[in-house]
Amino acid sequence: MRPRKRFGQHFLHDPGVLKRLVEAIAPVDSDIFVEIGPGEGALTRPLLERIGRLTAIEIDRDLAAKLAHEFSSQRLTVVSADVLDFDFSALPSGLRVVGNLPYNISTPILFHLARHASRVRDMHFMLQLEVVQRMVARHSTPDYGRLSVMLQTRFKMHKLFNVAPGAFRPPPKVDSAVVRLVPLAEKPDWDQAVLEKIVREAFSARRKTLRNALPLPAEDYEVVGIDPTLRPENLSPEDYLRITRRVCAR
Repeated sequence: MRPRKRFGQHFLHDPGVLKRLVEAIAPVDSDIFVEIGPGEGALTRPLLERIGRLTAIEIDRDLAAKLAHEFSSQRLTVVSADVLDFDFSALPSGLRVVGNLPYNISTPILFHLARHASRVRDMHFMLQLEVVQRMVARHSTPDYGRLSVMLQTRFKMHKLFNVAPGAFRPPPKVDSAVVRLVPLAEKPDWDQAVLEKIVREAFSARRKTLRNALPLPAEDYEVVGIDPTLRPENLSPEDYLRITRRVCAR
């Protein structure tokens, strides 16, 4: 298949990278897998060698049709849809989600999946290296931002290994990396919509002090024990959760 730019398609084809990726995922027959953007099936095939069933979500109708033709419906369920419209709550809990995500919409996909974190066992994704660095960044570092906070409040994340452009067809203009996300055991005790609003407001003016970027009453900063002269990038994910809980309580 000829890669389509509108879908941000870069097909993974390097056997060594695929082997390393499957070993990192470590699938077993009883696992419940969902693959996002299977493309030509480079990862789908080795996964199905180890597991009984797989659900694949593919927006490209031609690719979806080819995969459905290659594998029996008892082993592979192909959903021809935009993953951003897919309801993961319709699937059983304990999902293992994998995929070579389209780089042009990777952040919206990650936010969409974060809303279903309670149903997920783990996730392994191929992403643009820059995005992975932002995901796992610690506070007070240049890569730390809204994506870091929103994901680190729901997942424990590790960058596993880098992947060079030549592993794909066509080669992207950036390096890539594989990342593992495991949902945190603690159930959220905060209002997610309030957290999203606070983090968005804070990082929309990340070079300003908190007092100016997030103009809360001075009492709020005193109660949560956070210095309002700090910048948004200096606060940890737990700091943002403390602010969120305070705002909700007030």
